[in-house]
Amino acid sequence: MKLINTRNRIDAKMALCMLLLLFSFSARAQWDFSTNYFKIHLNNKGYITSMKNITVKPNAEFSAADKPSPLMSLYDSKKKVYYKPTKAVYNKANQSVTLNYPNGSRAKISLLAKEKYFKLTLQSLSPRNGVDGVQWGDIHTNITNLFGEIIGVARDTSEVHNYAIGMLALDDNTLGGTSETIADAAPFQYIIHSPDTKRFPLPANLHEGQIFTLGGDGISDVAFYAHKEPYYRILYGNAAMIDSKGRISLNYHSRDRTTKREVYYSLIPNMAANTPNHIEVEPLPGVDYIGSSVALWGSPDSTALMDVIQTVVKAEGLPYPTVNGKWIKDPAAFVPDALTAGGLYDNVISYTSKMGFKAISLYDRGFLKPDRGNKGYLDGENFEKKSLKLTAGNKSHKEFSEMAAKYGIVIGRTPITNSLAPGTKDASPVPSDSLCYQQKRVLMNNLSPTDTIIIVDDPKHLQEIASWEGHAKNLNMVKIGKELIHYLGVSDKKPYRLLNVKRGYWNTVPASHKAKDDIYKLQVTLNYGYDGLIPNMGLQDKIAEYYADVCYINGLGYYDFDGQEFLFNNGHGYYSAKRFFRKMFERAAKLGIPDIRFTGATLSEGSWHYQSIWNVGGGKNLYDVDTREWGSSTSQGKDLRDVTYANFFPVGMGGNFPIKANSTVEQYEHIQAISVGVGTTYSMTLNQKDVESCPQKDAIFNVIRTWEDARAANAFPRLLKKQLADPKKSWTLETINSNSWKLYEKVNGEKTNAVVLKRAAGY
Repeated sequence: MKLINTRNRIDAKMALCMLLLLFSFSARAQWDFSTNYFKIHLNNKGYITSMKNITVKPNAEFSAADKPSPLMSLYDSKKKVYYKPTKAVYNKANQSVTLNYPNGSRAKISLLAKEKYFKLTLQSLSPRNGVDGVQWGDIHTNITNLFGEIIGVARDTSEVHNYAIGMLALDDNTLGGTSETIADAAPFQYIIHSPDTKRFPLPANLHEGQIFTLGGDGISDVAFYAHKEPYYRILYGNAAMIDSKGRISLNYHSRDRTTKREVYYSLIPNMAANTPNHIEVEPLPGVDYIGSSVALWGSPDSTALMDVIQTVVKAEGLPYPTVNGKWIKDPAAFVPDALTAGGLYDNVISYTSKMGFKAISLYDRGFLKPDRGNKGYLDGENFEKKSLKLTAGNKSHKEFSEMAAKYGIVIGRTPITNSLAPGTKDASPVPSDSLCYQQKRVLMNNLSPTDTIIIVDDPKHLQEIASWEGHAKNLNMVKIGKELIHYLGVSDKKPYRLLNVKRGYWNTVPASHKAKDDIYKLQVTLNYGYDGLIPNMGLQDKIAEYYADVCYINGLGYYDFDGQEFLFNNGHGYYSAKRFFRKMFERAAKLGIPDIRFTGATLSEGSWHYQSIWNVGGGKNLYDVDTREWGSSTSQGKDLRDVTYANFFPVGMGGNFPIKANSTVEQYEHIQAISVGVGTTYSMTLNQKDVESCPQKDAIFNVIRTWEDARAANAFPRLLKKQLADPKKSWTLETINSNSWKLYEKVNGEKTNAVVLKRAAGY
């Protein structure tokens, strides 16, 4: 009896010890992961509670103390609710984290610690229980300086901290932004944020995170930019956002695109001219969130781009376009372009070559409309059309491109991206069956070719004027069979019929149609010369490949994608843009032509990897060389500078700085100093008549070439660039030899403070 009692006591003690051990393990079930520069701490609920810079002692903490960061959140779009993790278990053997959620779902996430970043991949999620989107983060930092809302980065650029934390998507269906982003393209608007509260304190009537609409009437894009104050920050995404204390949070998300859904979307939803439309979003088989993957990184800000981001891009097989053998995001690879004006091309190649530029945009040729009917031949299949004017004899695009190629220069055109214009193969007079539509309805009566009474089964949303941009009444149309039909309005009582009907629109053929035929209210662009229909995803893929064919056939190597935001019109947002440019680049690679250099009307997480530059707009709206001001007539220059710089992207100065009779060398010394200092490109307007009227033209060419040679040699140290970026200062640069230059600051017109610059290793 005594022995039994002793054994019971021993068993009880052992059980108690086991419970204590289990409790101790549970309480300590938290894990640290490190790269060369960055350490994170994950707790047993699935939240990151610490993010440290381990390149300094003591390690600097960048996690927001009161806001732990969920590694992954789940989203149910029908209920409009997020589910945050409640439990985490880390399996060291297979380097994975299992997260449990309150809706009953369980996610398995691979977590690999690389030398310079963490690779996170969603391996499985079950049961789904209504979850149609997953979101990485929000990753909450205590950084309050610069936020890169396009690629998702929080940057402290101060010399004291010099640190950045960021994310990058590693697959096309993982997008910068939140799961609740309507149509996967964040609203274009202003947010209040001071990057430095001591230098730029907020007035009493404003607070951090406050949202404002853009300026203007919603139609003139220049008028959007309406605030020169440094704390008005324009938004081109939402992969990074700020809270009421100015602290920056990061997020990426992925969506199940296999099912049908409807969105109520506008890129500029707060303006009367751009009110949202209801759009039935095309399901895309096989495009799901399983496999969603991101890189999470932290590093010194000053080396983040070339050390960490470039490493991620190359190691993970992300798009890596190059120019002159260098990655397009390398500041030493930034180079301006020539922009033609006046329609005469005798000397434009010579001008461009003398300045060291590598591309000529034939901007005065007008829009290049995607027309698969020409099979990519811009001047006929025998290049018989000589559409480019030269005094000695006009040339085809192919002939002119061959002339330019002798100097290492490519030529390019300005397309209207995916806008299918009237008279082109896929629009009219025989419209494609692969067009994007906003709504699908059923015809309730038989139609002869002359009938204008068109009865539909359901009037819902048919009163909306097509598109979301400008709502051009002339583009409001439906498609029945192979006929386009214009209409305005729908009756509010049965039988529901379309009003103000015009048959055989855009020169399509009026035809007979039967009851129960499908009616498609088409998704369109806007007018002002951009008039067109939006393709569905399959046809958009073909249009992307067409642009590569045009380059291959005609010798083009540059595009200025005007209307680039039309890629969002199908409701797939940044995914649509990624897919478009991937198809174009893959086709170009298959054809064996170099990476296509392009700018465009917008910049998004969908185009960031592919897009070389962003020279939108121009003139005094972007940079005024006379007043030395970023946008003297509007805030466009300041706004676009702040967006691009924060997102590790070359700042654009637009179509600008034409050489005219009164142009001087000093002006271009200043332009080039700013360009190198800030990290900008621009498109120099070249009108042959104006250039030839300038007495200093050759000296101007020489000055620009000197700066461009030194930039390509990566000869400017980081701290020197900060001085060059100051518009109050003046500089002059002289060539010593092919590997060295002498830079002077000019004070009262006199050269002072000489600095010798050397070509960097590897450049």
